[in-house]
Amino acid sequence: MITISLCMIVKNEEKVLVRCLNSFADIMDEIIIVDTGSTDNTKDIALKYTDKVYDFKWTGDFSEARNFASSKASMEYIYTADADEYLDKENRDKLKKLKKILLPEIEIVQMLYCTPSDMSTVYNFEKEHRPKLYRRLREFVWIDAIHETLRIDPIVYDSDIEVQHRPEGNHASRDLDALAGVSKDTRLSKKLHHMYAMELFHSGTDEDFIKASSVFMQTLEQDGRSMDEVKEAICVLTRYYRIKNDVVGFFGNALKDAVTESCAEVCCELGMYYEGVGDFSEAAIWYQNALTETESILDIRTSGEIPQAGLDRCKEALKE
Repeated sequence: MITISLCMIVKNEEKVLVRCLNSFADIMDEIIIVDTGSTDNTKDIALKYTDKVYDFKWTGDFSEARNFASSKASMEYIYTADADEYLDKENRDKLKKLKKILLPEIEIVQMLYCTPSDMSTVYNFEKEHRPKLYRRLREFVWIDAIHETLRIDPIVYDSDIEVQHRPEGNHASRDLDALAGVSKDTRLSKKLHHMYAMELFHSGTDEDFIKASSVFMQTLEQDGRSMDEVKEAICVLTRYYRIKNDVVGFFGNALKDAVTESCAEVCCELGMYYEGVGDFSEAAIWYQNALTETESILDIRTSGEIPQAGLDRCKEALKE
């Protein structure tokens, strides 16, 4: 049977921490909780489950805090959990079974992370595999009978364990502020670039788009950006220029999208522009394009409920 360290970073999680720890505590061999500045009873709750509660001065870097928590672990495997997630009875039983039978060569176990759509601030799906359990110390081995080499790709197992994610509040504002802060000091990776654009379209306010505009303007000027990143930037900037009522900037970016395979996000922006100026016939064309002729790249709603609602509004307006 493997041994597991539960590693968590928390801040002001008194409303959900008990639910989380109750679902994990008896399965784990060690519990490590790193507090990044709670002002409520989070630390007191944590101390009821473990004496390994540490303070960490928040730096704005989630990875740094997680690495600090992992550095305190001593078991074979590390399980990472957020305070707003938990396991129900069925999946607790699955994890207990997995703990007994996990093959020693498996280095990462992915589990299905389940977030109801009305609680998601960025993703277009309710379930996705995420790495949740991983070997604390990795052993490197040689492979291939000839021209031997070190195996560098980890052995990953996609389990059917479902982790329930039920956030107490909406974290979009926090996440968008963090992304805006990170992008000031460094060029965003392809992953963070995509995450930033997705979260803007899924949860961003007009002010969030305005804050993000300079980041995505830089994308269009930077060498080495992929076409996917360029299209993400075009989507964000098309929305930004519509918000600013900058017609030249708006159509300039919309035309850039048209040069490649058009996406539903920009079609929706065109529909909203024409609806806003009272040209409901033209708006209906673009909403229809979003609904049936294009695909979304950031927010699945732009090829479904958003253009459908716009189309319905235009049809009603044209009846009058």
